[in-house]
Amino acid sequence: MLLPLCILIGALIAGITVDKLINRRIKKHLKIEEGTWRFIFINALRGVPVSLALVTGLYWIVNTIDIPDSLARLFSYILFTVIVLSITRVTSRTVGSVIERQIEKSGENLPKTTLLSTILTVVIYAMGVLIILQYYGISVAPILTAMGVGGMAVALALQETLANIFAGLHLILSKQIRLDDYIRLSTGEEGRVTDITWRFTTIIPVGGGNMIVIPNQKIASSNITNFSMPRRDIIISVPVGVSYDSDLDKVERVTLEVAREVLARTDEDVKTEPAVSFHTLADSSINFNVVMHSSLFDRQFRLKHEFIKALIKRYRSEGIEIPYPVRTVIQENQEKE
Repeated sequence: MLLPLCILIGALIAGITVDKLINRRIKKHLKIEEGTWRFIFINALRGVPVSLALVTGLYWIVNTIDIPDSLARLFSYILFTVIVLSITRVTSRTVGSVIERQIEKSGENLPKTTLLSTILTVVIYAMGVLIILQYYGISVAPILTAMGVGGMAVALALQETLANIFAGLHLILSKQIRLDDYIRLSTGEEGRVTDITWRFTTIIPVGGGNMIVIPNQKIASSNITNFSMPRRDIIISVPVGVSYDSDLDKVERVTLEVAREVLARTDEDVKTEPAVSFHTLADSSINFNVVMHSSLFDRQFRLKHEFIKALIKRYRSEGIEIPYPVRTVIQENQEKE
């Protein structure tokens, strides 16, 4: 046992050393963008030198060293297991990266979430395990039959967990929620979606450092307001009123200048021009709405904040008055006099 053990340890050390040297050289000399085919290929082959060195050591032990048949059979099983698991790992990484790349290319048709990658990894590794069991001489059919029968009992025991898994898949495939969408549930929770896992959906509220974790089943059964669909940008309407003595053409020009300046400073992703719409001759003022676009739902609060400050400052410098409500009360005895 001493010589085979030394060979295995030496092969493992050599594989780890070569793997580290290759990774260091890649990081130092190659700049690879994520999502490219080159990145997918290199990422899939991470750790392969370790597996190859281990396979070489095991093959050397089995075919060149005189060891007992039982020990040779054991090393053969280990050799086959290492080969299958290595191929399975490379396949899982490659298929996962390719699917993620296609999802990114498809835009918003399908979100890239933890749930999809987890299911994909489990399926591929399960196929690898079945191949290994078949090589060991263990019949797979009885295992699958037992799993089918036992699956009913497991399903009854894990009803809530399975309901969350299928609810998560439903949310993803129905495209009701995408990553980075800002949503509000009928139960009051709201925030930006950061991930959909096999059991929970995580959201982060505006300006909040805390994460809200909500079961997928609860989201699937709730009324959802998605502020990022069908378009991610939203329309903001800020009501304003000016004095009847104001020059409305000047008011419109100044207001639009302020809106453009604030948009350029706080939300440069917006390409839609702001607009002014006069709508009411009120008791004390002429009222209008300033209509602006915000590229994301949670940017609207800072946009309103900066716009109101800048508008008041500019109106004061231009002499445009925002009147207080005025009421003139005439008493009956004063009218007779």
